[in-house]
Amino acid sequence: MMSPLVGRLLLLVCLALPLYGVEKVRSRGYRKDPDADKFGSCIQGPAGTTGRDGNPGANGIPGTPGIPGRDGLKGEKGECISEVFEEPWRPNYKQCAWNSLNYGIDLGKVADCTFTKLRSDSALRVLFSGSLRLKCKNACCQRWYFTFNGAECTGPLPIESIIYLDQGSPELNSTINIHRTSSVEGLCEGVKAGLVDVAVWVGTCADYPRGDASTGWNSVSRIIIEELPK
Repeated sequence: MMSPLVGRLLLLVCLALPLYGVEKVRSRGYRKDPDADKFGSCIQGPAGTTGRDGNPGANGIPGTPGIPGRDGLKGEKGECISEVFEEPWRPNYKQCAWNSLNYGIDLGKVADCTFTKLRSDSALRVLFSGSLRLKCKNACCQRWYFTFNGAECTGPLPIESIIYLDQGSPELNSTINIHRTSSVEGLCEGVKAGLVDVAVWVGTCADYPRGDASTGWNSVSRIIIEELPK
């Protein structure tokens, strides 16, 4: 029969053996696998190759709107620009014509033509075409010119044409009696909108005596008026 003392010694020896085995394993440099308690006492192998990247994930849920920002600084005062929409320009012209005017006055109005001007900021182009003649005993000069409502053009200058003879014929009824188709033409600015009486006159030149004038002999005479944009 084993004595109680011997039994205690055997118990101490059995308890010391597992601790000795653990210390022996640690001294050899082995690393214990965390899963050794589950799958047994195995040494961990080398790391495997890196796997491929996974597929991109789905878009996340949009976040909530942020807090509104503060008001910005006050801007500078702007300039007011007024737009003017003008109507498209449409032609505006007129012609007055006479067959064989045969007007033999030396001073005064030869012909006139009334025209309706649509805009004040436009210009008038005028043309007189007809036969003109001048004869005299000595040097003489006659002038044909336009008027607008009774006044000559001032924008910029009068519209005129002259005939000058340096040496006249001994008799007014001599054979020197040449009628030539001529023209008086120009642009006049500054004429107000509305009815405009456009007329052609005959008169004298400055510092020269008048002669025997004739307008529109044996041919068609005409006045053409056209309104043009500036």
